[in-house]
Amino acid sequence: MKKIDYALIFIVISLMAIGFLMLSSASIVIAQDISGSPYYYLKHQFLYGFIFGLLAFFLTFKINYRFWKKIALPILIISFVLVSLVFIKPFGVGFGGAKRWVNFAGFVFQPAEILKLSLVIYLAAWLSSKSDKEIKSLSRGFLPFLIIAVGAGFLLASQPDIGTLSILFAASLIIFFASGARIYHVILTVLFSLISLFSLIKIAPYRLNRLITFLNPQFDPAGISYQINQALIAIGSGGFWGLGLGQGRQKYYYLPEPTGDSIFAIIAEELGFVGASTIIALFVLLVWRAFFIAKNANDYFGKLLACGIGALIGTQAFINIGAMVGLFPLTGVPLPFISFGGTSLAMAMAAIGILINISRYS
Repeated sequence: MKKIDYALIFIVISLMAIGFLMLSSASIVIAQDISGSPYYYLKHQFLYGFIFGLLAFFLTFKINYRFWKKIALPILIISFVLVSLVFIKPFGVGFGGAKRWVNFAGFVFQPAEILKLSLVIYLAAWLSSKSDKEIKSLSRGFLPFLIIAVGAGFLLASQPDIGTLSILFAASLIIFFASGARIYHVILTVLFSLISLFSLIKIAPYRLNRLITFLNPQFDPAGISYQINQALIAIGSGGFWGLGLGQGRQKYYYLPEPTGDSIFAIIAEELGFVGASTIIALFVLLVWRAFFIAKNANDYFGKLLACGIGALIGTQAFINIGAMVGLFPLTGVPLPFISFGGTSLAMAMAAIGILINISRYS
């Protein structure tokens, strides 16, 4: 075994340190109003995200990554069951018209975050067990892959959680491509995804509104375009150096979800172009490190798993930041390691533990 990948550890610690710092700043106003404590969100993130994430990290870091290949199917089945519980009373917890959380004896978590990592593990295990001919086959490669991805996608679309669905499809497609799939199978999957996304937009007016605001942010700025306009105001107000830590104005109930999917806009407002660029650079380095580990892994499962984890984190960061700067429609996905969300942070730390374990056996 090799030494610990300190470069990757440094990148992740840097992201989490910035995350806690910015969460403290972004949440101080709403935390004071809802709980009487300005550090309510920060404490919650530390206790239910970081502590559990640290335990998950050491668990996945210590266990030989090949073990996950043996239990990939049971883990995926458990994840499907957990995601299904959001639709069953009294377990499912709804908020804002969406059912994405499960409550077990007062402990609330988001099972879709578990499903993302579980599906990456399963696809890496399944594809690594097949020959190159089988992967390129329509009946033994492409169609089974599509069925697995659609099964997971159906559960997420029913919640509804189109943001997580987009991340999952993108990461799955990258793993499938990396495994040696035929290029026209990959193109067919992309076309199928676009048609499915168009259908989902057509049946839900609020998704159509998000598309309209993406194409024309100035349409109804006080209504359906409000969030993207406030995000752009926050980013533009930051300038090069930012207004200063804690000096942002958009968190004073101007920008929706300042602790969640909009936290990058708060970062750009308070830390400016320098701070925002630093965040982007850290994510680019993290993905590069993951692909570097994938390249040097000594078995096919390790290569695909490392590639999948890098794709999962990188795609989520890309979609979140892209939505805030107007490159994509608003999706509502958290920024990994930074946005408020205990399950998201814990599962991201678990994924990093697996990644570091793969690197130690490379």
